Amino acid sequence: MAARDGKRGGGRVGRRGATVRVKTARGRKPSSTRWLQRQLNDPYVAAAAKQGYRSRAAWKLIEIDDRFGLLRPGARVLDLGAAPGGWTQVAAERAPGGGVIALDRTEMEPVAGVEVRTVDLDDDAAAEALTGELAGRVDLVLSDMAISATGHRGTDQIRNRRLAELAFDVARRVLRPGGGFVVKAFHGGGDAGFVAELKRGFREVRSVKPAASRPESAELYLVARGFRGGGEG
Repeated sequence: MAARDGKRGGGRVGRRGATVRVKTARGRKPSSTRWLQRQLNDPYVAAAAKQGYRSRAAWKLIEIDDRFGLLRPGARVLDLGAAPGGWTQVAAERAPGGGVIALDRTEMEPVAGVEVRTVDLDDDAAAEALTGELAGRVDLVLSDMAISATGHRGTDQIRNRRLAELAFDVARRVLRPGGGFVVKAFHGGGDAGFVAELKRGFREVRSVKPAASRPESAELYLVARGFRGGGEG
């Protein structure tokens, strides 16, 4: 877990100064060179490394939580698609005493104070066992899940939408009445219909694009609060 001296860190990250230039190397694809240069000049990558977070995505959750106040001491949190653990670290840091469960289909390095499980939510039996165990016992479900892009926009949109729906299905099975849900979505991915589904299950639904989300990315986050209950609803 990132060391923060017991304080709630804010989500503002300063911009870097001089740009780091990356020379093209023999055997390296131009796309790899562009990726490396972007990483080296990304202030959120640098800030994550400095604070001990496993990914720059930690700053997205920090900003969301600073705005909506979802993570509180004693809250029980379920983090879906948690690897490599950036969001898990933030959840453990900001919701002490409740219990954070981090799930991913691949193995993840332990996080202090967190129960890490290797679970494939596409496995119906595993998903049923999980939701049956946690039914009505979770205060907040987080999902930063996204597919590995194929480059075909329509296919990627459908697959990402399916992940969001999968996360929502888990959330409505495990959340306590009044609980919250944060899920990654994408512009143009049928999000209007999905938002309508969320509004039937929650008192309030808001969309946010954190500053840590890259400007060129179509990603946004849907923040739902005030779960109405009703299981599979």
